[in-house]
Amino acid sequence: MRPNYTLPRLYLDRALSGDIELSREQAHYFGGVLRKSLGDRVRLFNAGDGEWAAEIVQKGRKAMRLTVTEQLRAPQRVPDIRLLFAPLRKHRTTIVLEKATELGVRTLQPVITHHTQFPAFNVERAEAQIVEAAEQTERLDLPVVRAPVPLEDALSGTRTVVFADESGGDCVVGAVSRIDLPVDILIGPEGGFSADERAQIRARLDTVPVSLGPRILRADTAAVGLLMIVQATIGDCRLAYLSGG
Repeated sequence: MRPNYTLPRLYLDRALSGDIELSREQAHYFGGVLRKSLGDRVRLFNAGDGEWAAEIVQKGRKAMRLTVTEQLRAPQRVPDIRLLFAPLRKHRTTIVLEKATELGVRTLQPVITHHTQFPAFNVERAEAQIVEAAEQTERLDLPVVRAPVPLEDALSGTRTVVFADESGGDCVVGAVSRIDLPVDILIGPEGGFSADERAQIRARLDTVPVSLGPRILRADTAAVGLLMIVQATIGDCRLAYLSGG
């Protein structure tokens, strides 16, 4: 059965079966904000159970109970794409988190670089922003958000790193088309990477430096642009196109 996209949806980190008691905040969202009443249907989702329809069977001022009725979509994981990014100004970090969630990133890894101006990063706040973005964008799972680590720690593995290098690199579309998942996407801070960091990144055997064009992009713009290219070239946008979805 295809989901009714007009029905509001809510992420719940619990088994989606039987009767479900909503939290006070969730009950207020459905009952107070959206004005949902007894008998109305909503959608619930998480990574393990997929998306399910549920009916409001009990409503109070501060409580609400739902009965789960039928599965609308089976669980579906996104490709193994990890975004490595330096924390930015508060509102620009929010943009990165929201757009990365919409564009199907599996893991979000903040990294601390020489030029990182805003190293503070609240994981709990980031998780709340990601839930809201997933609810609005029809995504079934949530990206995992990690605590910030030094750049050298993030680069210590053997995963392929697509490096948005403002000093130049291969044509991004051609470079991405020659690699496979899993992949990391590395975006620098405001002010870019230092010369030492750039040398360290390029010295890795699994680094693919790419150019995003003749203009210097803001970090949040670069993240969105590179994610779109990766997803369209080797990710789930390409798979959806090939399958006719």
